[in-house]
Amino acid sequence: MATLASFAPARPATTDQPLVRWLLIGLALAFLGLFLLLPLLAVFVEALRGGVMAYLAAVVEPDALAAMRLTLLVAGIAVPLNLAFGLVAAWAIAKFEFAGKSFLISLIDLPFSVSPVLSGLIYVLLFGAHGLLGPWLAAHDIKIVFAVPGIVLATIFVTFPFVARELIPLMQEQGTEEEQAARMLGASGWQIFRRITLPNVKWGLLYGVLLCNARAMGEFGAVSVVSGHIRGLTNTMPLHVEILYNEYNFIAAFAVASLLSLLALLTLVLKAALEWRAAGGEQRR
Repeated sequence: MATLASFAPARPATTDQPLVRWLLIGLALAFLGLFLLLPLLAVFVEALRGGVMAYLAAVVEPDALAAMRLTLLVAGIAVPLNLAFGLVAAWAIAKFEFAGKSFLISLIDLPFSVSPVLSGLIYVLLFGAHGLLGPWLAAHDIKIVFAVPGIVLATIFVTFPFVARELIPLMQEQGTEEEQAARMLGASGWQIFRRITLPNVKWGLLYGVLLCNARAMGEFGAVSVVSGHIRGLTNTMPLHVEILYNEYNFIAAFAVASLLSLLALLTLVLKAALEWRAAGGEQRR
């Protein structure tokens, strides 16, 4: 005979007792506070320990300004190139079938599986004075390693998966029906890309560019190997922070580090805004 319990509504799998729910939320907030918010707060506290004037003096110091300019230059070159590559690669992988697709995807994922220090060392072995192409470059007075070109190449390598990896699953999920319909109506490949493909992935594209830019401006390992640490010439902001810290100039080190922290916070805000806009676009559909 059926009991009253057998007629009781089943509890949803995502519903827990209030005590368990609040305990999990508390543990998550404690973890975030201890490992994310507290270190971030410490950066700004240490940066302002000497006062606002000391903070501003560290930020406008010539070597710091040179590091900022170089960081912006490297990101300004690497991000547009990665945007173009990622968009083309994602379009080819998601919309077409061709031999070697799996191999191309593996190549795109390669920087995620290789240490940034190792990727920088590869460029030294290729373009360094005793590298594979080093003697030829030296004979033609071309300098790549320990100069800006090497920093740009290393940054491009470690950041190029971000745009492609953001767009590939998005384009695969959307399918090819709209493109095929436009093709049947006589649209050219460029018209299909500009009027159908690109508008459908614009928020994912901006999200990938945002992550790519944040990584490009904050990259340390690969850039450290190929830069040569020439003060005022080949030091990006992360490298400048390291030099100041090793010199026990803690206030200046944390002042420059706070600018990178502000970049991280801005990235989070823009990331949340893009996700909100993307979610709103999906709901309107």
